Amino acid sequence: MKISELEGKAVAIWGYGREGRAALAALRWRLPRQSITVFCSEAEAETLQAMEDPNLVIETEVDGEKLSAFEVVIKSPGISPYTSPAVDAALHGTQFIGGTALWFAENPFERTVCVTGTKGKSTVTALIAHLLRSAGRRTALAGNIGLPLLELLDVEPAPQYWAIELSSYQASEAVNPEVAVVLNFYPEHLDWHGTEQRYFDDKMALLTKSSPRVAVLNAGDPKLAEAELPPSLRVIWFNDEDGWHLRDSELFHGRQRVMDTRGLPLPGRHNRLNLCAALAAIEALGLDAESLAVHAHTFKPLPHRLQLLGARDGIEYVNDSISTTPHASLAALDCHKGRRIAILVGGYDRGVDWGVFAERMVLDPPRAVITMGQNGPRIHERLKQIAVNKHFALAEATEMEDALRLGREILESEGVILLSPGAPSFPRYADYVERGRHFAKLAGFDPKQISSIPGLGVS
Repeated sequence: MKISELEGKAVAIWGYGREGRAALAALRWRLPRQSITVFCSEAEAETLQAMEDPNLVIETEVDGEKLSAFEVVIKSPGISPYTSPAVDAALHGTQFIGGTALWFAENPFERTVCVTGTKGKSTVTALIAHLLRSAGRRTALAGNIGLPLLELLDVEPAPQYWAIELSSYQASEAVNPEVAVVLNFYPEHLDWHGTEQRYFDDKMALLTKSSPRVAVLNAGDPKLAEAELPPSLRVIWFNDEDGWHLRDSELFHGRQRVMDTRGLPLPGRHNRLNLCAALAAIEALGLDAESLAVHAHTFKPLPHRLQLLGARDGIEYVNDSISTTPHASLAALDCHKGRRIAILVGGYDRGVDWGVFAERMVLDPPRAVITMGQNGPRIHERLKQIAVNKHFALAEATEMEDALRLGREILESEGVILLSPGAPSFPRYADYVERGRHFAKLAGFDPKQISSIPGLGVS
């Protein structure tokens, strides 16, 4: 649906975070006299009232009956369409769309590379943009990585390529991407999707509903390897010996050795596989990926992803606040294998099973596991007997301050305190960025210096 098709309709925006703000600005740019209702919090309402827009209606309470009064509701990605009041309004004919869908309708002929997956999608998207720019291509970096697409609605001169990160909430809104990259699947966001199968289906919508020209997929992910794909879809596999893959620290393209990855600013094997995915996407665009691989040496790592903040009194502090699954926490531990590690885990409880984490603690535990957050008690109970048998420290913390104190006491001025929660940040924090900044501040580092994402926008 194009923005022009909203003219004269009963339209609302639900949610006034960054995506909601981008949607309102885009509608006001294209439809300056359109009546628009915004459903938002009371704090956000004050900002909207200050605009003194006569065609703007502000609502701070939302339910199915109110939403049903609108033909189209542009909702923020974090609002699930599978629960009330969205379901109630949809039954009465209200159409729900997102800002991503609006952008694609406005830009049907752009050369887009869309990236999704449970983990690694931000790094892969940023790597794709970095490599394309290294080749002299004007490229946009946007989407779920931190810059809503609608903030780049009318860009002049137009980018040659768009590197777009899509969350599972947005994957079904892409239309005809030139390249669709799907990295991996672990149980995640079950509170939004309802079931693990629906989460998988919503991610796979990038392949099954969006009609990409080429798909780039991870041969090492069992769910992807066994997935039923559209028969006409061309697929390029990475993490496979016939495509881009790793042999120990060596990067290969098929049988061709390309380079040693040990000097790259990409900690951990999983990050080197992210490079494989990015290079496969470059190849899918028809460019010489082998010649561009060397530019990975100048890539600037993204914040809150295995981010080394520095050392204080013999202890290093690593901020991996982006970690929202147990699998991500295990990958973070692998990156520091052989070190004395106190890992901080726990956050919002989405009902994700921590069995895979517990199994690893039996085989290869760190020096300490410190649990915190809403699901901290459940993780602690799961690990209690394992800690006794395997002789690693297990401690419970109420807040981040407490967790850091316990970590310092256990490590005794030698080792790594690793924030890799394996769970979302809310309700204690607004997002993983706020959580990472708090960790940095408590560790003695400037939180303002650790959060900017390099390369957002067009260049």
